[in-house]
Amino acid sequence: MLELRRLRLLWELNERGTIAAVADALQFTPSAVSQQLAMLERETGVALLERAGRRVRLTDPALVLVEHAEALLARAELAEADLAAASGDVTGRGRIAGFQSVSLRIASPAMQSLARSAPRLRCELVEAEPEDALPALARGDIDLALVDEWQHQPLRVPAGLERHELLRDPVHLVLPGRHPLARRHREAIPLGELSGESWATAHPGMAWEEMTQRTCRQLGGFEPDIRHRTNDATVSLALVSRGLAVTLLPELALPEHRRGVTLRRVADGPVERRIYAVTRGADEARPSTRALLAAVRDSVPDLDQA
Repeated sequence: MLELRRLRLLWELNERGTIAAVADALQFTPSAVSQQLAMLERETGVALLERAGRRVRLTDPALVLVEHAEALLARAELAEADLAAASGDVTGRGRIAGFQSVSLRIASPAMQSLARSAPRLRCELVEAEPEDALPALARGDIDLALVDEWQHQPLRVPAGLERHELLRDPVHLVLPGRHPLARRHREAIPLGELSGESWATAHPGMAWEEMTQRTCRQLGGFEPDIRHRTNDATVSLALVSRGLAVTLLPELALPEHRRGVTLRRVADGPVERRIYAVTRGADEARPSTRALLAAVRDSVPDLDQA
């Protein structure tokens, strides 16, 4: 009979690519992983791995076995979740992944609440962008991911994951406090009037950067002059406060005290993103996952939608 733990190692190798990565993720030594995979080869009677330079790759029979392993592991996860639900105890480990603003404004308060309401649940936080958090959730490295979805950029959620909408996060124009346009327009600014400004946004390929480019093109009719790039909203705000740039930022990323900057809506139309909590479908009945999701929902801040 095939050993489920060894099938998990083969599945992990297919997902992560190297024996070293599997060992690191599961807290084994590389030699232990290799030994278990060798034992799986003896159990199956077929070669599962072959050399490819310094690395190994899965053979065709191994890929067939991986498909069955995925189904068996999913069924085992459901059995574990049902067993945990039957006990009703909120115990074990609850791992949340999220980017900076949701980690500060949602995940941290949620974990503080769980420390009181579920003291036997060990909560852990990993800062990660959605591009990394969702695959990690699908692999079982984390238990809940906080992710964002921007307008015209649909969120791609791997199979087996469930998303739960938490809030709509409005995007504001952020200008230096004494900017002439801020004095001229008290509530909303036509985006085209900012075509000659220097802009701050994220690095190429990041969702914030793509949103800035698309919003300026579609609503303002211009290509933004992006002079400053940072993935940290705090750095972007510092540049704006010194009169070096303007930027577009969602409200969740803005600090409570905003010295030296002023906010305005985009007059050409609302710009927003949606924040989701994402969990594994197999964990739906697990008390720890339900506790994480409930705490996250309870910690969602009230944002100014005006």
